[in-house]
Amino acid sequence: MNFLIEYIKHPRKIGAVAPSGNSLARKMIIPVDFNSAKVIVEYGSGTGSFTRELVVRRKPDTVLILIEQNRKFCSELEKTFCNQQNLYIINGSAENVNDYLNEHGFKTADYIVSGLPFTSLPANISDNILNATKIALGKKGKFITFQYSLVKKKFFEKYFRICDCLRELKNLPPAYVLVMRNRKIS
Repeated sequence: MNFLIEYIKHPRKIGAVAPSGNSLARKMIIPVDFNSAKVIVEYGSGTGSFTRELVVRRKPDTVLILIEQNRKFCSELEKTFCNQQNLYIINGSAENVNDYLNEHGFKTADYIVSGLPFTSLPANISDNILNATKIALGKKGKFITFQYSLVKKKFFEKYFRICDCLRELKNLPPAYVLVMRNRKIS
């Protein structure tokens, strides 16, 4: 119910009337190599749909940085994950991902998993987030996000190379999971 209330208050920032389903959460983490991941960042953690999957599968020494703008969702995340080692919850913007990585002693993230509603975010905010994400990924990181349609595919391709596109039909509504990397600089 909290999710719906927050959507009604902030529809451009929340982007959905309900949290992502378990099927989509499991699909989102398929591209993550948990054996090698040292730092995973999650944008727009919401009520923790993707976070739960990341927490269960990560190695104990893998750092998980959750970035959530909504104060109520941050409080929920703090209650749910308060006993987790190497998990940091930041009430802030994904635009500042590089500052948050630096504060925790990292230059880059191995994976950035995003639940942000890029379709409804203002263009300048999306630009800022994706430019910051490019830096945060470095040469080897992967950016994983989902969308309910492929209308933003060309937009993402201005920033990244799309390596894979997975479809999750069991989610309501069905969703596409886009797996991206920085383009190689020649």
